[in-house]
Amino acid sequence: MNNTSNILILGSGGREHALAWKIKQCRQVNKLYVAPGNAGTASLATNIPIDASDFDQLRVFCIENQITMVVVGPEVPLVEGVVDYFAGDPLLKQIAIIGPTQQGAMLEGSKAFAKAFMLRHNIPTARYLPVKLRDIENGIQFLETLEPPFVLKADGLAAGKGVLILDDRTQAQQELAAMLNGKFGKASDEVVIEEYLHGIELSAFVITDGENFQMLPSAKDYKRIGVGDTGPNTGGMGAVSPVAFADKVFMDKVRERIVKPTIAGLKQENIDYKGFIFVGLMNVNGDPFVIEYNVRLGDPETEVILPRIKSDFVELLSACAAQKLDHFKLEFDDRFAVTVMLVSEGYPGDYTKGKLISGLENVNDCVVFHAGTSTDITTGLPKTSGGRVLAVTALDYSLEQARSTALDNAARVSYDGKYFRDDIGLDVLKYQPLF
Repeated sequence: MNNTSNILILGSGGREHALAWKIKQCRQVNKLYVAPGNAGTASLATNIPIDASDFDQLRVFCIENQITMVVVGPEVPLVEGVVDYFAGDPLLKQIAIIGPTQQGAMLEGSKAFAKAFMLRHNIPTARYLPVKLRDIENGIQFLETLEPPFVLKADGLAAGKGVLILDDRTQAQQELAAMLNGKFGKASDEVVIEEYLHGIELSAFVITDGENFQMLPSAKDYKRIGVGDTGPNTGGMGAVSPVAFADKVFMDKVRERIVKPTIAGLKQENIDYKGFIFVGLMNVNGDPFVIEYNVRLGDPETEVILPRIKSDFVELLSACAAQKLDHFKLEFDDRFAVTVMLVSEGYPGDYTKGKLISGLENVNDCVVFHAGTSTDITTGLPKTSGGRVLAVTALDYSLEQARSTALDNAARVSYDGKYFRDDIGLDVLKYQPLF
């Protein structure tokens, strides 16, 4: 890669604002663009009104603006094959693109594919059965072999809403039928029934060039809307990094039992993979099990782990693209990071958009990442445009202080219907080893 880079980030959420924030700090960046971006990315980069899945428009933009690197934020364009599209075009194939090919993206695009991959490569995961409508009876029989709670997962992408955890066997049978009959559209044409794992959930993040890999900071996110992990699942209400129950002994197990066989398995199956792997894990009595793979950075985890990476991020991405990650020295900030997500009233159900946001100028000692925001044409001020609106991240050598700073600043921002969880990180603070 040349000394200066014109970089394009695909996506419009908090993850993409965090990527833009981190990339903007790197000395070799010439021009930075985000397609389509949000009100936050507009303050760091040039927002481009192109959908992340509109490959033909992206092609024209990349050629006209001499783009040298594309960083793919969300999973949808990866599952739709954006990396293959670039690789197959004589004018685009020289561009470094961070993300797996369409086949690699199946690790997230199909739960059944991911589980079969884990089985093939002896990667620890829960017992499971993939079921289609024609073999629903097999599914009902498999449910009989499991103890509650019962886990049902739509095979395809369902915007984070395709997983049901049910305590009642009869309800699980009814929901299985509903899913196979289109509850989540095409995403649940196939359903993966899983044994429930009892333990503590966390996320591990890896960047791989297909040969080598580097582990990024671990994190824990909070999926449920309500305090104390109650209510429906969301895209994530906050995150903490690092986490007490992911000590060196545990993370060494993750590296040896999960990350190494995953990278080796991709290589063995000739799957070209240059990008991030997010491994959703369950710590079961000190042993790691894979719940799911994502083929990109998580959200809101990106907003909590990127501020802890001290190394030059564009150099890291360039090393990934050039298959030289083994020569890269990755350095982390020792401080704790806590991210609190501010959401719209009614989320994850129906909510209204277009509420003006004020008080951002009152935020101190925190980084605010925009998730669901846009710029109001009349006032030039940011307004809400999504369920998850803003992520407030604080760093401190004390987890308690990082939590306190993030929550204090979350309270300083105003918009109609603002809601956030005030217990993010509390469980990590109180954590006592169980094993």
